[in-house]
Amino acid sequence: MADKLKFVLALLLLVAGLTGYYLLSGQPVFFRVLSVLAGLAACVAVGWFTGPGQRLATFGGEAIVEAKKVVWPTRKETVQTTGAVFAFVVVMAVVLWIVDFAVGKMIGALLGWNQ
Repeated sequence: MADKLKFVLALLLLVAGLTGYYLLSGQPVFFRVLSVLAGLAACVAVGWFTGPGQRLATFGGEAIVEAKKVVWPTRKETVQTTGAVFAFVVVMAVVLWIVDFAVGKMIGALLGWNQ
């Protein structure tokens, strides 16, 4: 129940920040944007202290740890892989063009069209 109240409070803070943007229509844009950012920061701060907020923070930390374990390809590997993909696409385009042309000729011959 406490988490639900915190979520409602967080939502109200976000709405207050957005409302401030429109209420400050006569002010410079800097203050209007600052109002939205303050509402968003307050919303995140309240949401941080909920159960789901803590689980999200834990998940984010674990995701960062896993991302650090990734072995990224070198520049040479990236260029080679890109070249292989490009070559495959060109070959497949030619094959499909030939098949399309042949099927078109066969259908034209069956229907008596002169192509």
